[in-house]
Amino acid sequence: MVANNKSTIVGLVLLFAFLLQFFFNIEWTWLFNLQQGEIYKRWSGLLLAVLIVMQWVLTLTRVVKKWRAYAMTMQNIHKWLGALSPLVFYIHSMSMGYGYLLLLSYIFFSNALLGYLNLDVIKSSSEALFKGWMITHVALSIVITIMMVFHITMVFYYK
Repeated sequence: MVANNKSTIVGLVLLFAFLLQFFFNIEWTWLFNLQQGEIYKRWSGLLLAVLIVMQWVLTLTRVVKKWRAYAMTMQNIHKWLGALSPLVFYIHSMSMGYGYLLLLSYIFFSNALLGYLNLDVIKSSSEALFKGWMITHVALSIVITIMMVFHITMVFYYK
């Protein structure tokens, strides 16, 4: 990978680190204890939700004519936020949860991995591959956003 794909390398390392700690049940007791508190859950959840919402700004810079000048800058920010997303997820929760939260986690990390393996990284100029990659990435992003809103609703409805 070339130097301009540093975000991919960082993202893959953080994703691997998250999965390693998850599968080998490695935890920092102090962080685990923090994650049990309601106030911590809400603030760290807000941080994760803001990260997810910020990822949609790239779409806005591509769709809104007045903002198109910022698309390349936002694409770089988008890649770095995606690269840091496993860390932000870890700050919110060391676990992937159960039921719909497990599904949300799988889709979240799958989409992050898909983002790391973008067309700049795999060095393809195939139009079909680009469209397939983009449709999949955006579709998973929509599902993540819907599930995030559902999760937030459930958290506040049942508390």
